[in-house]
Amino acid sequence: MGAMTATATATVEPLVVQGLVKNYGKVQAVRGIDLAVRAGEVFGFVGPNGAGKSTTIRCILDLLRPSGGQIRLFGRDPSTDSADIRERVAYVPGELRLPERVTGRQFLTSIGRIRRRFERGRVDELAERFKLDLDRNIRHLSSGNRRKVAVLSAFLSDADLLILDEPTGGLDPLMQHEFLRLVRERRAAGATVFLSSHILSEVQSVADRLAVLRAGQIVASGTVNEVRGLARQHVEVWFEADAPRGLLQVPGLDDAAVDGRQFRATLTGSARPLIDALNGLPISSITIQEPDLEEAFLGLYQEDDE
Repeated sequence: MGAMTATATATVEPLVVQGLVKNYGKVQAVRGIDLAVRAGEVFGFVGPNGAGKSTTIRCILDLLRPSGGQIRLFGRDPSTDSADIRERVAYVPGELRLPERVTGRQFLTSIGRIRRRFERGRVDELAERFKLDLDRNIRHLSSGNRRKVAVLSAFLSDADLLILDEPTGGLDPLMQHEFLRLVRERRAAGATVFLSSHILSEVQSVADRLAVLRAGQIVASGTVNEVRGLARQHVEVWFEADAPRGLLQVPGLDDAAVDGRQFRATLTGSARPLIDALNGLPISSITIQEPDLEEAFLGLYQEDDE
């Protein structure tokens, strides 16, 4: 009997960007970006306004033609396979340009028809969750309700990849919370989400990995915890006797100071060298402030943009 062989099917990553460059005349808006977004994850793409987030996304979706580099969506070139990609990708732009002469229901139904796995009943379900009147003309909606229409357009079908550019701008906190619930639901169902935002709290709460963009370049990437590890943490140690001055030389510490029984410093990176140095010493108390993503983000932007 011949041996049975199993052939593993290679997983094609939903989004791969290699060496992306986009120039506007002499201005280089995007300067060599590399990204690989895995299937089934929420990938945060963070940076301040003007960092190049929206330009990158428009290149990914072939709304702008790159000056250099390569982009693949599900292994396909968006400049030549746009019809197939459009069925699998949902997009919320940062700058809304919705048609004003139709109702929200008419607009969402038209969007749903070009996507796979569209169910009409989902339109009403999402509208109820977001407290949105679908039968009002879009031109009569507030900016917040227009944003809701745009967000719903991405979630009304089971798109394989959602590309969301500043999706919660104009939403109140309750609706932002509902949006994050939707993101988690889609991830649990196997979808991939590429979330561009400058609202660090929402990225921190939902992203599996992220990349930080500064002046058109990625300056940090990894899991949320890895990027948070780039933040400076405030350290305070109290000793039962005078603090040992040898702690001033511990790697990773800055602004270290000894004042009687108190030792203060800021810590960047791993706390292991400090913990090793403190081992066996007569310590009364120790505090290491837990960093958040915002602190790490600000640290990456301390220098002026070129």
